[in-house]
Amino acid sequence: MSNSDLSNKERDIQLDVPEEQLAYAIQAQPEAVNVIQNPLQHRSIDELDADVAAFCQENGLESERDLFYKGALVARSPDQWLNLTELTEEEKQVFTHEKEHKWSGTFTLYFSMFICALGAATQGWDQTGSNGANLSFPQEFGIASTVGQPNGAKDEWIVGFINSAPYLSAAVVGCWLSDPLNKWFGRRGEIFITAIVLMVTPIASGFSRNWQQLLIIRLILGLGLGAKAATVPVYAAEMAPAAVRGALTMGWQLWVCFGIFLGFAANVVVKDVGKIAWRLQLGSAFVPALPLALGIFFAPESPRWLMKKGRYADSFKSFCRLRKHRLIAARDLYYSHVLFVEELRLARGASYFTRLADCFRVPRIRRATLGASVVMLAQQMCGINIISFYSSTVFTEGGYSVDQALYASLGFGAVNFLFAIPAVFTIDTFGRRSLLLSTFPFMCLFLLATGLSFLMSAEHEQTRTALIAAFIYIFTAFYSVGEGPVAFLYSAEVFPTVQREQGMAWAVAVNNFFAAALGLTFPRMLRALTPVGAFCFYAGLNALALLWIFLFVPETKAMTLEELDQVFSVPTTSFIKYESTVWLPYIFKRYVARRPVQPIRPLFEKEGQAEYL
Repeated sequence: MSNSDLSNKERDIQLDVPEEQLAYAIQAQPEAVNVIQNPLQHRSIDELDADVAAFCQENGLESERDLFYKGALVARSPDQWLNLTELTEEEKQVFTHEKEHKWSGTFTLYFSMFICALGAATQGWDQTGSNGANLSFPQEFGIASTVGQPNGAKDEWIVGFINSAPYLSAAVVGCWLSDPLNKWFGRRGEIFITAIVLMVTPIASGFSRNWQQLLIIRLILGLGLGAKAATVPVYAAEMAPAAVRGALTMGWQLWVCFGIFLGFAANVVVKDVGKIAWRLQLGSAFVPALPLALGIFFAPESPRWLMKKGRYADSFKSFCRLRKHRLIAARDLYYSHVLFVEELRLARGASYFTRLADCFRVPRIRRATLGASVVMLAQQMCGINIISFYSSTVFTEGGYSVDQALYASLGFGAVNFLFAIPAVFTIDTFGRRSLLLSTFPFMCLFLLATGLSFLMSAEHEQTRTALIAAFIYIFTAFYSVGEGPVAFLYSAEVFPTVQREQGMAWAVAVNNFFAAALGLTFPRMLRALTPVGAFCFYAGLNALALLWIFLFVPETKAMTLEELDQVFSVPTTSFIKYESTVWLPYIFKRYVARRPVQPIRPLFEKEGQAEYL
């Protein structure tokens, strides 16, 4: 078969692959390929010119008509800018530089990502303050009775409830506040309001006089945590260029890890101050929220949020601050507008609750909801938060002293942060799905090894404690390059613009609800199953999460937020069939059996950009 015999979809570009192998690959799975279509490619030059003229006139951008026309031409043919006669040589160089230097961004872009990092650090620090405080606040409030003593079981549930309270209120209420707060105050205003909450509540928790007060304060803390967690990753994703969106948006997890490390460091610093140590450990979490509140208004508003509000002139100004050249800003705004208009047509003026319901009844959005829910749930199923919440308790169970447990927890925080750094460079190269599938098997293995290490007798206590710490650290390293950075990034990017607030709120609610369940139940699970049973249980959940990711989480790397519509338009059954019958056998034969195999075409490709594996 020659290339002339292939369909248009199949002969996008010539490849350095033997013709017989190419034809075999296409015949083997002709229905597997789904081309991500650019709607502008189906418009003639005259139609495009007329559309741009109307767009500029309607949105007060008449003076920029020529700029938007050139940007629209590049958006129409994103890899053919060198052949566009309408562009000057200088303008062609702008797009060449963008492609060859994908990390070349403006100061404003990276400052905005730094602000998002502060928002993430508050999340991590709030999470670990209670870790160290668990060793002392129960004694002060009279809820430290052990199981078997009067009120022992009740006290254990109370401690678990206090630890899980922020995540419970975040899931039930906080996440859902993000939509009205975003609607009324914008992305920046919402982040400012939640930063104020996250400054006040940690300080207040340090002054609590009984466990009931502490519980109420931590429930209020969760309102800020939930609303912020549902907004900051979306804010980052809406500002970042597609080529580095994964790396920039995953700064959320990187700096959550840094906040976790700082929280553990604060726990160690104040461990010897006496009875008030736990108050300082909880109260210190206000530190990153202060610069977050002060710095957010020096960052631009999300250009896509401004576009959603019909403020296109302001959106263009925001894009100009975030992109290296006005022509790139014009291209990104116009292309976002074209796809947003189509989303609006489908939404038909839906209300808040209708848009929320669309996340479950519209097939394309339902698949995005399923994928986001799986990666968020997997973050809790993997067991990382039993260490984040209770590492000091786990290490003392393994034979560590209180001081040794705090230092071992600090080591966990350091590993969590340091191994999140490589993910900045791998998440847009290897992709979200690939990182998850390659790290979860090792997470399962080393969590199982951690649990089995508790079986060692007291005669080998030094070896046992060393192995427990080592296996936890190795588990954490794999988590930090895989599930850690992917969960919030993936959820922030998969939903259409119209349903983005509702979709992200749902995803964060899933994450926080199961974090609350984990925080509430783990003390009892540790007592009932012993550390061996508890860790082996979570090792099994890792295996289950791996299966769900394989079945329900498509790849999303290097696509615009709008192009992802096409990815999630593929039926789940078709996706599972391709992954099970085409991709998995190919991976096994090539990388496990080390056999020569025919190249296969990936399930998704951009129009005009065929690739073969």
